[in-house]
Amino acid sequence: MGTLIFSATAILVVMGFSNHTLWLAAVAVLFLYVRYGRTGGNTSAASSPGTPGTPAKPGPAAGGSGARPDSSYRAYRDRRDRQARWERRYRRERPLESRRQEGK
Repeated sequence: MGTLIFSATAILVVMGFSNHTLWLAAVAVLFLYVRYGRTGGNTSAASSPGTPGTPAKPGPAAGGSGARPDSSYRAYRDRRDRQARWERRYRRERPLESRRQEGK
């Protein structure tokens, strides 16, 4: 996959000598690959929204905001339950802020 991305980027750069917009497309392709394309990398986007201080599990199941689908339904349920616990805790510890957000 990486070879394909770098080949496409090289082609966009070569074609970009006549059309500079293609250089922006090459930069966008590289950015998206670095941000979402690599598996097993622990970037800030791939950290789980769980409790603070716990490291994210490496791999595709640790995906954050819908970058890739979960590898299993169990991973989805775990992430959903962790998010629900976090929201309940937030509502319990900060009742005024949670009421203010519900009114919007």
